[in-house]
Amino acid sequence: MKIAYLDTIAGISGDMTLGAFLSAGVSLDYLVSELKKLNITGYEVSARHIKRNGIGATKVDVVISEAPSHHRHLSAITTIIEQSTLGKTVQDTAKKIFHEVAVAEATVHNSTIEKVHFHEVGAIDSIVDIVGTAICLEHMGIERVFSSPVKVGSGGTVNTQHGTMPIPTPATMEILKGYPIVLTEIPFELTTPTGAAIVKALSSGTLAFEQLSAQSIGYGAGTREIPAIPNLLRLIIGDLHQRYDRDEVVTIETNIDDMNPEILPYVIEKLIVAGAVDAFLIPIVMKKGRPANLLSVLVEQSRLDAILGILFRETSTLGVRIQHVERRKLPRTQREIQTSLGPVTAKSVVIDGHERLIPEFEECKRLALEKHLPLKEVYRILESEFRR
Repeated sequence: MKIAYLDTIAGISGDMTLGAFLSAGVSLDYLVSELKKLNITGYEVSARHIKRNGIGATKVDVVISEAPSHHRHLSAITTIIEQSTLGKTVQDTAKKIFHEVAVAEATVHNSTIEKVHFHEVGAIDSIVDIVGTAICLEHMGIERVFSSPVKVGSGGTVNTQHGTMPIPTPATMEILKGYPIVLTEIPFELTTPTGAAIVKALSSGTLAFEQLSAQSIGYGAGTREIPAIPNLLRLIIGDLHQRYDRDEVVTIETNIDDMNPEILPYVIEKLIVAGAVDAFLIPIVMKKGRPANLLSVLVEQSRLDAILGILFRETSTLGVRIQHVERRKLPRTQREIQTSLGPVTAKSVVIDGHERLIPEFEECKRLALEKHLPLKEVYRILESEFRR
């Protein structure tokens, strides 16, 4: 699997990300030619080679020749992207990054993503940084993105369109909520909202002890010199060798002891339809010996609010426990297998280089009804033929 690993030596920003990609092998001419597909004017992209603590790096600058609009809404930026001639993958990636910023800005300013003004992130240079990052990812054939825990500064302030803000800025912290960060003592804005959004929208998490074969390495430079550390973002492009897929999900748990248990299967069905990865019940005994059920739900972060809405509407719970967890799972695909009962869609997993085929319940149920066979007999036939 070809991955991009963002090593946030001194945090991450949009221009540092572009600089790292150019340093790792993306041509500036290619980037500029693709950015022209946005059909926006009033800027130039330049790149120069500099050194930070003796390490060669690329510094990207977006030079604005016309006064940018500081009050673009998400809908306006989405229109710019969708009306471009960029590929759909690039468009979707860019919109995903912008959405992370919009959600954070809306939360911080007690607004909605439709009403929030993007200010600096709506400016031309940030559009170039975000769309340029999407272009580079697609051009280099990146399948997954990972990062180190994101370094952020603290103890200082930064001037914004909203006035003086503490470092890390509220938007940056909101975007990185739930993602591993390192709070340094450096009083500068190491990670910007744009950089945070790139990580949050694209990263599959942090890496630890995985085998990575590096193919190319790039360094993107930040603007200022920082005495404590080299002001760099390191990008490693390479192949990740891992036995297991990994992702990060949210576990929601609640104890229920005061509602009709006949309703709970209905609730679980609604949770699954709404996008829960899994939902299940465990009988428990609560204080004073009261019997109850522990309702546990696994869900992706993006669907958390929808799942919480179902739990509070459909059950008697007054509160839930939420934990962010990492999952490791065997890579799996679906294959159509020809069997004596006809074509069957089976789950395929690879363990230590050997494929294992697993019949899906819905397929077995379909065949049992079509062939007028007991369900357990369908399983027996398919499992026997899959082992051959």
